[in-house]
Amino acid sequence: MFDPKKLRQTILKMAYAGSALHIGCAFSIVEILAVIYRSHLYLPNHEPDLPLRDYLVLSKGHGVMAQYACMYELGWLTDRDIQDYARDGTILKGLSDAHIKGLEVSSGSLGHGLSVGVGLALAAKKNHTSQRCFAIVGDGEINEGAIWEALLFAAHFELSNLLVIVDKNGYQAMGATDEVMRLGNIVDKLQAFGFETREVDGHDELSLDRTIHELMGLDSKSPRAIVAHTIKGKGVSFMENNNIWHYTRLNDETYQLAIAELQSYSNYQSSEPQGDV
Repeated sequence: MFDPKKLRQTILKMAYAGSALHIGCAFSIVEILAVIYRSHLYLPNHEPDLPLRDYLVLSKGHGVMAQYACMYELGWLTDRDIQDYARDGTILKGLSDAHIKGLEVSSGSLGHGLSVGVGLALAAKKNHTSQRCFAIVGDGEINEGAIWEALLFAAHFELSNLLVIVDKNGYQAMGATDEVMRLGNIVDKLQAFGFETREVDGHDELSLDRTIHELMGLDSKSPRAIVAHTIKGKGVSFMENNNIWHYTRLNDETYQLAIAELQSYSNYQSSEPQGDV
C-alpha cells in the first residue's frame, strides 16, 4: 500500500478530472506522506476520526491532492470522489479542509497550519495521551512569521510529540525560494529554535522511515524536525523543478505523457534531489 507511483497516478487523475492546479507541490511530498501513513501514523481501526489517533497536519494545504491519494488508498475516499475532484458539488476542494474526515486543518492560506498542529500536540501532552502530531510545511511557507512563533512555542512547551517536516523543494508559488526570500540554512535555524533536527532525501523512503523512527525514539523533551530535500514535480520529467506546474493545468496531451512516464519504473527513478534544489 502507498506505492508512490500509484499515488502520483491518482493525483494526475484528480488534477485532470478537475482541471486543477498544484500538481508539482503535491508530487514533492508523496514519499513523505506514504511513509508516515504506512509506518508511523497511529489510526485506531484505520479510522480517520477516532479520539486517540495521531494527527497529520498538512500546513502546506495546496499539496492536498497527495493526501487525498493516500486517503483513497485507505478506502476513505471513493472512485467517484477522485473522478469528481474540484467539480461543482464535490466534497473535495483544492486546499485542505478540516470539514473532511482525515484532514485535521483548513490550510492553504499559508503559515497557520503549524500553529494548529502545535496546539494538537500540546493538548495531547496535557491530556497525558501518547498521541503524536506530524506537521508538514513548505520551505516557501516558512517565510511566514507565524511559523517561527509556532516553533518557539513548541520548544518552550517541550512538545516532544511533535514532528515538523519541511518539504524543501526550493520553490514557492511565484519563483525559487532563494529569489523570493532566502532561507539560509534551515537545519541550523531549527536547531537554534530548540528542535532535534535531521536532514534527509525526501524521496528516499527507507531514509525517511529510519529518520522518523530515530527522532521519535529519542529520549529528549525537545520537539523534532526533518528537513526533507525534495524535487517539485518529482516523478514526471517535464514537471520536475519546473515551477509552471504550480499553476498549470493538464490537457489531454500532457496527461497522457505524464501517465506514460509514471508507468515506466526507470523514468520514475531518474532524478535524485541534490542539496538546495
